[in-house]
Amino acid sequence: MRKLIAAGLAVSAMMLSPASAADLTVKAKPVPVYDWTGFYAGVNVGYGWADRDLSFAPNDDATRLWSLFDGIPPPASFKTSGALGGLQFGYNRQLDKGWLVGLEADFNWSGIKGSGISSGVMPPVPIPGPYSAPFDERIDWFGTVRARLGYLPTSTLLTYVTGGLAYGQVTRSGRYINNSTVGFTGNGLPDNTGFTCASGATCFSGMSRGVTAGWTLGGGFEYALGERVTLKAEYLYVSLVGKKITETALAVFIPGETPASISANAGHATFNTARVGINYHF
Repeated sequence: MRKLIAAGLAVSAMMLSPASAADLTVKAKPVPVYDWTGFYAGVNVGYGWADRDLSFAPNDDATRLWSLFDGIPPPASFKTSGALGGLQFGYNRQLDKGWLVGLEADFNWSGIKGSGISSGVMPPVPIPGPYSAPFDERIDWFGTVRARLGYLPTSTLLTYVTGGLAYGQVTRSGRYINNSTVGFTGNGLPDNTGFTCASGATCFSGMSRGVTAGWTLGGGFEYALGERVTLKAEYLYVSLVGKKITETALAVFIPGETPASISANAGHATFNTARVGINYHF
């Protein structure tokens, strides 16, 4: 019996060649390495927000004299916020040791806007009563052109910092309202800039709208879902040059002369954005 078992084992060993043993080995599939080099395009949606500061200043002798009686609105602050969305396109160049450089441009429609108000009360002499100065700001649209420097912790995950040029259209408007029960008159001094304002009326009004430039800085990460599609999440801080508003007197008691005016200034139009997006890589 023992000889029979030994003979069977010997036959089995002869039948099991090295090639046959290799065929029984389960081979692991190689992990694909994602290549980030190339052009891409995509869409994004997000949200923007900011805290704004507002100040006022007289522009002529009449309003400078008026400011001595607390007629110029004091500084104020307000918030802006809103949704945004747009398109982006760019190019990546993957380097050795997990680094990446690239260039990206985007254009975004914006609903970022906000309103603030400054107010005060003039003393009984010479002009009694309260007043208010509402102010509005809106980012109509904006775009950026940015360099990107990225690092790849894994072949499918990109982390990056980014910064460069920003541009956009900013709309600002402001008014000065007499909330008193009586009207008042601003003195006409040597520059002939006198003005009048009835009770409950808008005394001064102004608006600015224009395309301005600035800068942006931020960062984010991007994850490859497959060979062509990636998801991204990104934060950007944007600063655009903001034009001050000249609020001009609507009623002038010296016809034909330059009307009195007040400057309303909110400084640079700065805001934060948080966005998510999807890219297709060509």
